[in-house]
Amino acid sequence: MAAELTAHELIAKHRPTLDQALEAIRTRAYWSPHPEHPKAYGENGSLDAAAGKAAFDAVLDTRLDLGQPGTDDWVGGEVSPYGIELGVSYPHADIDVLLPAMKAGQGAWRDAGAETRAVVCLEILKRISDRTHEFAHAVMHTSGQAFMMALQAGGPHAQDRGLEAVAYAYAEQARTPDTAEWSKPQGKRDPLALVKRFTPVPRGIGLVIGCNTFPTWNGYPGLFASLATGNAVLVKPHPRAVLPLALTVQVARDVLAEAGFDPNLVALAAERPGEGVAKALATRPEIRIIDYTGSTAFGDWLEANARQAQVYTEKAGVNTVLLHSTADYKGMLSNLAFSLSLYSGQMCTTPQNLLIPRDGIRTEAGPKTFDEVTADLARAVDGLLGDDARANALLGAIVNPDVKARLEAAAGLGEVALASREIENPEFPGAVVRTPVIVKLDGAKPDDEAAYMSECFGPVSFAVAVDSVTDALELLRRTVREKGAMTVGAYSTDTEVERAVEEVCLEEAAQLSLNLTGGVYVNQTAAFSDFHGSGGNPAANAALTDGAFVANRFRVVEVRRDA
Repeated sequence: MAAELTAHELIAKHRPTLDQALEAIRTRAYWSPHPEHPKAYGENGSLDAAAGKAAFDAVLDTRLDLGQPGTDDWVGGEVSPYGIELGVSYPHADIDVLLPAMKAGQGAWRDAGAETRAVVCLEILKRISDRTHEFAHAVMHTSGQAFMMALQAGGPHAQDRGLEAVAYAYAEQARTPDTAEWSKPQGKRDPLALVKRFTPVPRGIGLVIGCNTFPTWNGYPGLFASLATGNAVLVKPHPRAVLPLALTVQVARDVLAEAGFDPNLVALAAERPGEGVAKALATRPEIRIIDYTGSTAFGDWLEANARQAQVYTEKAGVNTVLLHSTADYKGMLSNLAFSLSLYSGQMCTTPQNLLIPRDGIRTEAGPKTFDEVTADLARAVDGLLGDDARANALLGAIVNPDVKARLEAAAGLGEVALASREIENPEFPGAVVRTPVIVKLDGAKPDDEAAYMSECFGPVSFAVAVDSVTDALELLRRTVREKGAMTVGAYSTDTEVERAVEEVCLEEAAQLSLNLTGGVYVNQTAAFSDFHGSGGNPAANAALTDGAFVANRFRVVEVRRDA
């Protein structure tokens, strides 16, 4: 296969970016090569807003032929949460044909070495970045994210997470030298001398099981971690969110072919309605790595049944914020209101339980009772979402009927502090847009515990009254230990309380945000600096992204011979 992109050219082009990424994960300082602002695109081959929208429109109602072997049917049926039928059809694979074809290219990909694999991955990410506006529309119309969030979270932030995975993968592989000369003294006899060669070898084919809400942001870390460590990758998108990952596979296949590698190293596994192909794929002997984001039930099933594979899961948790005291009451309420509202709470990091002492909290404006805090928070959310245009830009659309059903049922669980209301989207009349609901519950009542100790994914939050900060800490500990949490937040001006919350989070392995009152929110994380999840509590068995996320995707094989 003649390469149009040589390894030398790709190294010259992308090695500086790789080095910057390696430095960023070492220092944890802010860095990103992918611009967040929409107007940053339109030069040097990237699509501006108009061209990106045109590219998205052009793919609607078409057949996305990826040139994969084993295609035995065409499937589709995605309907945007904004009410648009996408009309895109995708190749349905005969797995018995596709998997052997994918495996065939792994030898050459393995032999290319860690640096070449890394820069090929960076070329894939660069081409995706150039099409950020197109991908933003694809993410928006499969996830229900509002456009700006789809552009940022589905574009540069997702690309950052992919690049971060490549950097960690390269660092772990480069930890061991390619060769070593070994000499052991033997006294008066000649020393024992060997030449040793060390090769990172892939585990096998990686399976990425995509999610509905963040198809690229959650999909890219596993995809690029596996690809950069020498594995072929089969991408199985969520049936409601195929297009962003199908476009990703298309770009990856093009770049691999141009670089002289087998494009079948990356392939798509779209499914027929109700086919449930993920279970069948997950237990195939060829699948040696699985990356999954989604429900706890299926994540637990994968961990229990996909015994032949290394399984990385991000499942569900009950995210909690403890309110004890604050020196910026208005800032706290504003920060929480935004966190509860962003993307209609359809983030695995959105707070659900707000633990508030019955006697209230201390603020710079004087004490506030439990009822005052919940009422003031409700007013803050109402103020944030009072303008329908602003509300649509923050909330996006409800991603599927299950979220809508949970939202509607939540109002019957307790006293409603903030009722959800319907908002019309004039651009997309078919969109289901709802503001958050806040329900008051009693932390001492067993009936209420059944509600707040279960994840209620979507724009639903519970203000839970507790007897004391000690009780709040114990409930926080129990929640993280039993149910897991992707995020924990706390507000306190008392250093002893801060230390106690930190101790709980250290012992239960939960990522903690303290006293956020400005433009950083508990449900947002920055690649290269923040860890998404810890892998140490039931919400996830892996963190995005650390050394553990990549190191077990390959093994080092040694060949030694006499010098």
